[in-house]
Amino acid sequence: MALPFFYTQEIKPGATQFFLGEETSKHAVQVLRMQNGEELLLTDGKGNLFTTEIIDHNRKKCAVKILSETVMSPPAKKITIAISLIKNSTRFEWFLEKATEIGVTEIIPLLCSRTEKQFFRHDRMKNILVSAMLQSQQCWLPLLHEATKFMELVNQSTVHQKIIAHCEEGVKKQLHQHINSSAHQLVCIGPEGDFTPDEIAAAIQNNFLPVALGNTRLRTETAGVVAAALLCSH
Repeated sequence: MALPFFYTQEIKPGATQFFLGEETSKHAVQVLRMQNGEELLLTDGKGNLFTTEIIDHNRKKCAVKILSETVMSPPAKKITIAISLIKNSTRFEWFLEKATEIGVTEIIPLLCSRTEKQFFRHDRMKNILVSAMLQSQQCWLPLLHEATKFMELVNQSTVHQKIIAHCEEGVKKQLHQHINSSAHQLVCIGPEGDFTPDEIAAAIQNNFLPVALGNTRLRTETAGVVAAALLCSH
C-alpha cells in the first residue's frame, strides 16, 4: 500500500526532523489515525521527496524524523498553458486539476477582451494544483501566475515556441504539427467567444503560431486539456 503523501512548502533539504502544519497534522493523525512509528511522504513541490516517520503524533503539531531524501527529476518538457478565465469557476478548476495531472509546468490565467470573469482566488486555485499533484504522485508543483492581460503576455513573452489556438478562419495547422520535443512551448487558449481578430493579429505579429485543436469547437477548459495532453505526451 502506498504511503500517505503530503505537501509542505516549509520543509528544507537536509533537515533531520520536521513539524507538520496544523492542517496536515490533523489529516494524518485524526483522519488517517496515524501513530508513532508510521511512515509518510512529504514533498515541497520543487522536486524534493522526503520519506519520514512519525515520532510525535500530535494532532496539531505532528513531529516526524526524515528517513531519506530523494531529488526527483524535473519534467522533461516545459509546457505553459495560458488560458482565459471563464465565468464558471468550477470548470476552470477542473482544467487546473487535469492540467496538473497531465504534467503541465506553468499556468497563466488570461484576461482577454471577451473574458467575462476578471478575477480569481489564487490561494484556492493553488490548493487545487497541490491536491492534483499529490493525487497523481508528482513532486513538481506547476507554477500558477496571477491573472495576466493577454496583450501584456503577447508583447512580453520570451518563450521559445509561442502558439495561439483560435477558431477564426485562416491559414493554420493542427497543434500536433507544431510540437517541438526540446523547446519550451507556450499555448494560448481563448475565452468563450474566442480571441478577437485584433488579439489574433497582435499575437501573430509577435511570432505566435496560429493553430487548431481539431475539427470541433471546444469549450475553453476542454481546449486547455487537449492542448496540455498533446504537448505533454510528445
